[in-house]
Amino acid sequence: MAPSSSVLAVGFALALYLFSASAAIVETTFQVSSMTENRLCQNQVIGVVNGTLPGPTLRVQEGDTVIVHVFNGSPYNVTIHWHGIFQRSSQWADGPEFVTQCPIRPGSNYTYRFNLTGQVGTLWWHAHSQWLRATVYGALIILPRSGQNYPYATPFGEDTIMLGEWWNADPNVVESTALATGAAPAISDAYTINGWPGDILTNTSCRPNNTYTLTVVPGRTYLLRIINAALNTQFFFKIANHNLTVVGVDAAYTNSFQTDVVVIGPGQTTDVLVTTNQSPGLYYMTANPYASALGVPFNPNITTAILAYQNATQTTPILPTLPASGDTPTAFTFSSNLTSLVTSPFWSGVPQTVDENMFITIGLGLSACGSNQTCGGIFGQRMAASMNNDSFVLPPRISLLEAHFRNISGIYTTDFPDQPPVVFDYTNINNTFNQSLLNTSKTTSLKRIKFNSTVQIVFQNTALIGIENHPMHLHGFNFYVLAQGFGNYDPANDPNKFNLINPQERNTLGVPVGGWAVIRFQANNPGVWFIHCHLEVHLPWGLGTAFLVENGDTPESTLPPPPADFPQC
Repeated sequence: MAPSSSVLAVGFALALYLFSASAAIVETTFQVSSMTENRLCQNQVIGVVNGTLPGPTLRVQEGDTVIVHVFNGSPYNVTIHWHGIFQRSSQWADGPEFVTQCPIRPGSNYTYRFNLTGQVGTLWWHAHSQWLRATVYGALIILPRSGQNYPYATPFGEDTIMLGEWWNADPNVVESTALATGAAPAISDAYTINGWPGDILTNTSCRPNNTYTLTVVPGRTYLLRIINAALNTQFFFKIANHNLTVVGVDAAYTNSFQTDVVVIGPGQTTDVLVTTNQSPGLYYMTANPYASALGVPFNPNITTAILAYQNATQTTPILPTLPASGDTPTAFTFSSNLTSLVTSPFWSGVPQTVDENMFITIGLGLSACGSNQTCGGIFGQRMAASMNNDSFVLPPRISLLEAHFRNISGIYTTDFPDQPPVVFDYTNINNTFNQSLLNTSKTTSLKRIKFNSTVQIVFQNTALIGIENHPMHLHGFNFYVLAQGFGNYDPANDPNKFNLINPQERNTLGVPVGGWAVIRFQANNPGVWFIHCHLEVHLPWGLGTAFLVENGDTPESTLPPPPADFPQC
């Protein structure tokens, strides 16, 4: 039987939540375990939470406190990251392995506790240890508290659309095999919507018969919460014959933006309204890859779900016209036209002065193969990635946050550079294989920032090895996207393009392929906060660093001690 969802029940549940008491304690248990599933014509053992793929949805109200008891019954280390949650006064609950915490070892447990004040919308949770997040993930939905409403008419119903990837293999083995040789990992075998690949696969003899179906009532408006949980793929999302109205991204309200396609990178969420104003029938919801890197292998398949009008007699769903896999103009049009809703109760104006200016080059590179080894990367070296030519290495024995709190030396340095070591024509494809520019430096180098400083970052993409859109994710904060463009950032003229009035606010941004983006945020949360590319292939290669935000002058602006059950290495 095909998986399905009836939004009649969902709409009723939504109404109950909107009128329930606020500031509750929501307590639940995550049992991480292994399970055998068949999604692509063969059995595969995967990691799951509470026996489901995707894992359980956490549905809470703004102001609630969440307590999640995580028991690791899998054979792998695990941590859980609550993607997009600020973690004010709960810094030890952020989750990235060896940044915030040591992993939860097999057979062990840890309890995450955090508050959800000041955020409404769609976020998600996922494993932040190796490639376990390929199947260990789920939605985190924050509803308005009692007495507060959406800034748009309350939808008749809603549903969550989680985009993912599937390997007919153990994803952790896929990663470790690649890291052992220094080569790129194997691409996924299929894409999924709510855990199912759909019924249109073109490069395989497999014909799965399970497709996620969303049943709707004609003439109603629904809220779709779209989450990209894929490891390494950005997507175009469409619904045949239906327009979409974007009303939120990364749990921040936007001005209404009309579109027929959503572009969404790994880690990002997008809330859209869709009105069921077409002839009663079956309409495909599709996600096809936005593959921005030329010459890099990718799976060209699409994944499908079905928007099914009640009492439809049609038997074959209508397929939308799909963007080409390399349609960067469509991707840029979408991402650059989003703006914030400044009348939101959680909107705070853009800081007008900047304390820390950073210019950070991002992209691929190489690291040395090592003596008496054979490596599978370009020029016989290991594939790497870097920010300002620093290729980030996680510490193996203690988390960065604990080393900072306990003042343990020798774990990291605080000399991450504000500028790249070499100035060159960053996006010139003639530099793609310039061996004088490709070698990276392996470091565990952080950027120290004073509490409450305003930080501005110019992310400059590079053409080294290949130009590509990089979804950059900042833990612990939202940031404002002031401007985006192509080519090399022009410090003389591009600041004239800054939107300082209502720029989009988010936690993950796709830096345009062969281009740049400028973000700004206020470092008002003490701790150690990871910033990294959310293409999982690039994380162990080193495309990341962390901000060490110092304590402020008040108890509320001081990093608290770790909880008693904090995992030990």
